[in-house]
Amino acid sequence: MLTLAGFNVPEQELEFKAVRSQGPGGQNVNKLATAIQLRFDIPASSLPDAVKRRLLKTADSRISNEGVLVLKAQSHRTQERNRTEALERLEQLLESVRHAPKARKKTKPSKAAKKKRLDEKKKRGELKKSRAKPY
Repeated sequence: MLTLAGFNVPEQELEFKAVRSQGPGGQNVNKLATAIQLRFDIPASSLPDAVKRRLLKTADSRISNEGVLVLKAQSHRTQERNRTEALERLEQLLESVRHAPKARKKTKPSKAAKKKRLDEKKKRGELKKSRAKPY
């Protein structure tokens, strides 16, 4: 059982797969599978329903149409460090959707603000009218 961003996530819900890294690295990159691909099935997870909805609603290209999150960590030379990095990224993502965003309250300008705006528009119009060439 892992605790990520305050949620208890069973390790069975996380699927780790070692794959080859991309980019330069010489023989190491060609021979060893040090990159880690973390797959997390959001709809089938034990997260609260509200968190699942917010997570699926995010416009994240790493989430497939089926709701599977795929994170690839390959910046380190060892599988263990890449695995830790993938878990940290998953934790950051969960933290970002942990709390519901505050609902926006509609506001109206006050009567004084409306009057001030209209008075300034009139003054500006008069100024422009005074610049006009006389016929």
